[in-house]
Amino acid sequence: MDIEKLQALLQKVKSGEIDIAGAIQRLRNLPFEDIDLARVDYHRAIRTGIPEVVFCQNKTAEQAITILNRLWQHHERVLATRVSAEMAASIKQQLPEAKYDSLTRLLVLEREPLHEPAADSPACMVLSAGTSDMPVAEEAVQTLAFFGSRVEKAYDVGVAGIHRLFGHLEKMHQADVIICVAGMEGALPSVVAGLVSCPLVAVPTSVGYGASFHGVAPLLTMLNSCAPGVAVVNIDNGFGAAVYAHLILKRIQSGVNK
Repeated sequence: MDIEKLQALLQKVKSGEIDIAGAIQRLRNLPFEDIDLARVDYHRAIRTGIPEVVFCQNKTAEQAITILNRLWQHHERVLATRVSAEMAASIKQQLPEAKYDSLTRLLVLEREPLHEPAADSPACMVLSAGTSDMPVAEEAVQTLAFFGSRVEKAYDVGVAGIHRLFGHLEKMHQADVIICVAGMEGALPSVVAGLVSCPLVAVPTSVGYGASFHGVAPLLTMLNSCAPGVAVVNIDNGFGAAVYAHLILKRIQSGVNK
C-alpha cells in the first residue's frame, strides 16, 4: 500500500463509506506478508518514501513472478531491477502488462504512468563519461523517472575530451543534484564536483581494461576524490545513486511546499 491509497482509505473511513472492520481487513497484510520465499514489504513507501523494489539477480523466474504478483496486487506501480532477458520473457507471460528495457535490465509494471514533473521542480542531472557507461547511467535515469523525479542527462562527456563537458555547464549549474557515472580511472566526478555547488553522487562502473579491476579502480578514485561534496555508491549501482538523488530532491520539494 502506498501513501495515496492509505490516505484514500482513511478518507473513506472518515466519511463513513467504509467501517473500521472493513479498513482493518484491507490493512491486515501491513506491514509485510510472509510468503516463505520472501517477506513482501507493502508498507515501505509509507515508512521511507520508496516502495519495495524487487532485485531479481540470483532469483529464479518463479520467485520473481511470485513477489511481483504480490506487490502488483497492492501497488499501482512496481519496479524490478537486474532482470535478465530470459526472466523478463517469463514474467511477461504471467504479467503481460510488464515493460522491459534490455539496456538497463529494468522491468516496470504500472496501471497509469506518472504525470510529468513540473518544469520548475527540483532536478537531477545524470552524466556519463562514455557511451559504454550508458547502461548504468540509464538505470539511474529510468529509476528517477519511475519515482517521479525530474531528470536531465548528458552522455559521453568524459575526461578524454573534457571540452565536451563544458557545453552542459549551464544545465549542471541549474541541477539540484548530479549523478556522475564513469569507468576506466573514474576521474569525471572529481572534475564535475569542482565546477558545481550541488551534491554529487559518483557511480563507478565495471567498464575498462584489466587494471580497472572490474570497477575497483574507479571506485577507489572516486572514494579518494580531492573535490568535496562527492558521495560514492557501489560499482554499477545506478539504482542506488538514483534513490539517493531522489531522496534529496524530495527533501527540497517538501521544503518548497511548506
